[in-house]
Amino acid sequence: MGSLASRDAQSAIRLTLLITAIAVPMNAVFGIAAAWFITKFDFRGKAFLITLIDLPFSISPVVAGLCIVLLFGANSALGDWLVASGYPIVFAVPGIVLATVFVTFPFVARDLIPVMIEQGRAEEEAALTLGATGWRTFRTVTLPNIRWALLYGTLLCTARAMGEFGAVAVVSGKIRGQTATMPITIEMFYNEYLSVAAFSMAATLTGLALLTLMLKTALELRHADALSATRRH
Repeated sequence: MGSLASRDAQSAIRLTLLITAIAVPMNAVFGIAAAWFITKFDFRGKAFLITLIDLPFSISPVVAGLCIVLLFGANSALGDWLVASGYPIVFAVPGIVLATVFVTFPFVARDLIPVMIEQGRAEEEAALTLGATGWRTFRTVTLPNIRWALLYGTLLCTARAMGEFGAVAVVSGKIRGQTATMPITIEMFYNEYLSVAAFSMAATLTGLALLTLMLKTALELRHADALSATRRH
């Protein structure tokens, strides 16, 4: 435990929790919007949009991080302007957030799309016909129907956000105490032969990931029990 009380370890834990707290809600909102748009409307390019959602699964996180560096790094026109304006992206917290959001954004959408396709549009159309506004229809009809899938996707997104290494390693610069997340700090401790500190940090990160998976399992069991009770009645 003494290893976790060090300044570098505490900074890494705080940064990881901060990045997760920013990236997960952003991806939850994006996932709901994308799933709603894909399942409730017919339009050209739907298959292309679904392919874009799956893009992080087919691209190496290291490549994704490199693309962010090339786009927002100081050697690019946009990155140079951002640095001059006092808003650096690469080797700063915004770059880590951007990389984490990109790597994790398919999780929520991918859990919601099959559920919303199966439910169809009938309930929402009925609510709109009865005079409900779009927001009220979403809040009282759609959201209760997708809440379990939303929770599953959010928990998986949380676990991945906390454990992301590849993309974050490229964009963070691995600045100790500033841009080093928990996975980055584990690597730094290991390379410095601080085995106890590396193990302590790895155990903490593993515990957080296991906690999210345990919550997901508990929610799945609760959902199954609720479905069974509904069918009995």
